[in-house]
Amino acid sequence: MGEHVKSGEPEGNALERLIFRLRGRRAMLDVDLARLYGVSTGRFNEAFKRNRRRFPEDFAFQVSAQELENLRSQIAISSSHPPESPAKKGIRAKLAAGSHGGRRYLPWAFTEHGAIMVATVLNSPEAVAMSVYVVRAFVQMRDRLAANLALVKRIAEIDRTLLEHDTALRDIYRKLLPLLDPPPDPPKRSIGFHGNE
Repeated sequence: MGEHVKSGEPEGNALERLIFRLRGRRAMLDVDLARLYGVSTGRFNEAFKRNRRRFPEDFAFQVSAQELENLRSQIAISSSHPPESPAKKGIRAKLAAGSHGGRRYLPWAFTEHGAIMVATVLNSPEAVAMSVYVVRAFVQMRDRLAANLALVKRIAEIDRTLLEHDTALRDIYRKLLPLLDPPPDPPKRSIGFHGNE
């Protein structure tokens, strides 16, 4: 089940692709963290379980069967594109439905703080070094989310301003419209003698 992977500096967004949204939190699965930290998933989970008291619910939680199915369907949908990195391939191989010798238990998900804590529990230089990249991936994702929210807010402001301008321009147009019509012809005086004058 657990293969050892020699990890170097991860490529660009490779780590961000391993971060999922579960229970309203961004988290990484045990299999991905084990690959990144260069240990087997079995050893990773043994170290985690030995030190379980260091991981409150907001650091690590076990993925439910329904959440696992949702992850599998997300991965199946996005796997129409070839994986860009071995790390991305790892999650696909481990969660793919029907893989032989697959998991016999539900995976654990680790939040940003849990990923750091498990690196200290593993106590290997590779895990500690890789935890820096994992934290940076979480921070980049948080920054992008904040930038997107700021952009959405700015677009809403522009939209509101355009609506205000649109209303003002319509008002001006209504006021100018009568001025654009040619003036009515003055009444023509009749030639000759009129008795009413």
